[in-house]
Amino acid sequence: MDEHIVAASTIAWLAFGLGAVFGLIGNKTNFCTMGAVSDIVNMGDWTRMRMWMLAIAVAIFGTAALQFAGLFDVSHSIYTGSKLIWFSNILGGLAFGVGMTLASGCGSKTLIRIGGGNLKSLVVFVFLGLAAYMTMRGLFGVWRVRWLDSVAVDLDSGQDIPSLLAAAGMAPDTALLAAAGIIGGALLIAALASRESRSADVLLGGVVVGLVVLAGWYVSGHIGYVEEHPNTLEEAFIGTNSGRAESFTFVAPIAYTLELLMLWSDTSRIVTFGIASALGVIAGSALYALATRSFRIESFRDPADLIRHIVGAMLMGFGGVTAFGCTVGQGITGFSTLALGSILTTVALIAGAAITMKVQYWLMMREG
Repeated sequence: MDEHIVAASTIAWLAFGLGAVFGLIGNKTNFCTMGAVSDIVNMGDWTRMRMWMLAIAVAIFGTAALQFAGLFDVSHSIYTGSKLIWFSNILGGLAFGVGMTLASGCGSKTLIRIGGGNLKSLVVFVFLGLAAYMTMRGLFGVWRVRWLDSVAVDLDSGQDIPSLLAAAGMAPDTALLAAAGIIGGALLIAALASRESRSADVLLGGVVVGLVVLAGWYVSGHIGYVEEHPNTLEEAFIGTNSGRAESFTFVAPIAYTLELLMLWSDTSRIVTFGIASALGVIAGSALYALATRSFRIESFRDPADLIRHIVGAMLMGFGGVTAFGCTVGQGITGFSTLALGSILTTVALIAGAAITMKVQYWLMMREG
């Protein structure tokens, strides 16, 4: 058992290091999905959206490569099950998209801003984590299971596109190659179609974030994989909250971080992959902010600003758990498995953000 405790700490430290890279590069390149949608809606600028698409493409190609090499199996993740909770994916994605717009950024941006000294994001962190925990195990969770997750489609195979193609008769390797090649290739072409999108920051942000997600799969899904745990005699993944292979996501880990802080004296609780990666993002962002002297303490303008951020944080916590992920958790990590639920969530959260921005603009013009 001691051997596995050491392994769990190793997984946590590796996750922390990867999170630090994510936070540093995210701060430097201003990697932000909400900002990317805002740039398109308000200015018609697709530069940051192309960075996000590049990250997804890199993650798709890398995850497929890990599978071909036999180093990782996407069926070990939470994203590829045979039950497609399409209603939860869409509703949760919409709620998260609305929430991240009201709260000035998604979960990853919240962590990056905390590292940069933003006190508003610290408040968002607390309320996002509270709402996420309520949606996993509390009041919201009862409603979610009873009314949302029950609306689902049971498939004969995994919900990832390669599994669906294989179930239709295509050879599994061919199905994976075709799905990853077509979807990843289309995203890569779209990401690099504009000369402006080939700037240093876009390439750096997209490639590094995609590789960090890929490395997360390798750490938890390969290094942390135990074929037969001595206690259960079943396969296990060391150091993850879900007991499955995990990579980067920033909703449930924030809830688990708050839980660990509140129950620190419970020695059965450990710093997991998700918790360590979230803390790593804050540390990496802070390192960059301090090194570039961009660290600034920022607070709320007025009570209305505070209320807007709290509401947004609660919507993100609820939506992120309901949809099984956020702009990174579903939009990159889940998308890298080519799961239908992840694709549905990604489209929904972009739609939720865009609609909210349009409404905000209409209200602003009406007041003016």
